[in-house]
Formats: sequence, structure tokens, C-alpha cells
Amino acid sequence: MKKTTYNQSPLPFQGQKRRFLKSLKEILPDFSDTAIYIDLFGGSGLLAHNVKQSKPNAQVIYNDFDNYYSRISSITTTNKLLVKIRSIVKDYPRDKRLPAEVKKVILKTVQEVATKEPVDYITLSSSLLFSGNYETDYPGFEKQHFYNVVKQTDYNADCYLQGVQRVSTDYKALFNKYKTNKEVVWLVDPPYLSTDTKTYNSDGYWKLKDYLDVLQVLEKHPYIYFTSNKSSIVDLCEWIATKVPGANPFKDAQLKTVNVSMNYCSSYTDMMYYKYTNR
Repeated sequence: MKKTTYNQSPLPFQGQKRRFLKSLKEILPDFSDTAIYIDLFGGSGLLAHNVKQSKPNAQVIYNDFDNYYSRISSITTTNKLLVKIRSIVKDYPRDKRLPAEVKKVILKTVQEVATKEPVDYITLSSSLLFSGNYETDYPGFEKQHFYNVVKQTDYNADCYLQGVQRVSTDYKALFNKYKTNKEVVWLVDPPYLSTDTKTYNSDGYWKLKDYLDVLQVLEKHPYIYFTSNKSSIVDLCEWIATKVPGANPFKDAQLKTVNVSMNYCSSYTDMMYYKYTNR
């Protein structure tokens, strides 16, 4: 397998774990080289990709419930569209809001492409919308103000996910299929509590019940689990264990953290819990 390691997802994606890749690579040598690694909430596939690069003899299953692969398949179309958009905005200042008449020209260009090929509105959003804003379809995209933050180079995903087995299903179905297999290591990166999931293949928000349902995955298997101090899920499990002995799936797990600054007055801590064995 050709070694081409990506340190971030090749296309924009909400919630990718690039900040944890260094820590992930530090702990992976102590996990089995021949296990079945299952990325339950595969997202952009960045975790699955890096596990496969580190463990080339392991089976790595990427649950692409969000259909990120369809966006990768559209990279050629996306790059061609961005070439046209760069030409439209080239005489306007960077990082500034574009005039309404320029927005109209861009929208017309997008519509012309959309009549022939799928358009990746999430990726276009990162080049035209205010930082952190993403739309998934034309109606939402059309309502936004446009800014000249157009990416100046082409996107590339060569060899990304090479050797990784892609599936697209509800995580519960995938869990039920493999839950009795002792060779499995779960990679678990659910949406944060109360996360708006519109840029995932979901509507609504990720609720406490959803979060708690996921925890059954952590029983009786090695795992790598991602959360943050915004969720308080670990504190909740510790409290439950005072009432129901053995109910805390994070007991005896090891922890690595990354501090994330949102701005000068707002920050939070990303957390990665991991267990090497099923004990």
C-alpha cells in the first residue's frame, strides 16, 4: 500500500480530529497490528486513514454515514468550479464581503454546473461564506452573504482511504454486527452533545440519550473514544458508577487532552480516552 499520510481531511469537515493525530500515533503501537479497527462515526475518514497508515496489516472499517466519499468523488468538479470563481473575484479584496452583483454571477456559475454534476456546497462554503458557516444545499447557500475567502489551490485526495473498507450504515447496525468479535478495536468519535448535525447526514441535534446509547460500545472491547469537557459525559458516568458499580466504561482508561481556543476569551478541552484491552 502506498504511504500517503494526510494530517487533515482533504476536504472541509466539521469536527475532524486533526489536533489529536500526534497523540493517536503515540498510542497506536500498543494496540494490535492485526485487529479489526472500526471507525463507527467515520466522518471525514481521517482517523480510519491514519490507523490504516500505521497498521497496514489491520482491517480498518470506515463508517461513512455522512457520505463524505461522494464529496471526494466530486473533487474534479469542485476544482473546476473554484477556478471559475477565482476568476470572478480576482479583482476584489481578500477577506471582504463580495458585492451583490458578484454574488449573482457566482450563483449563476454554480447553477450551470449543478445542472450537469453534483455540487459540493460544504466545500464551496469554506471558500465563500463567513468562517465556520457551512451549507449543504443550494437554497441555504443562496441565502448567505458571500466573502472573498476563495481557496487559491486545488483540492487533492490521492490515495486517501486507500486500503480502508468503506461502509455506510447506522452505527448501531455496525456495532451489532461486530460486538461479539474479540478482535475489534472501536474508534468512537460521536458528535458533541447538542451539536448541530446538519453538515453530517442527519437533521436536528445530538442529544444526551444519543450520547449515552453510544457508551455500550465501550464495554468488553479495546477502544479509542473522543469527547470534550463541554459534554460532562465522563462526570456523569463516574456519578452513575457510585450508584451502579461497574457502570463507568471509562474506569481504568487512559486520557490525553488537547486545549482548543475558540477566541481570546473562550476555550475548551478535547479529550481522548483509550483502553488497550477488554478488561
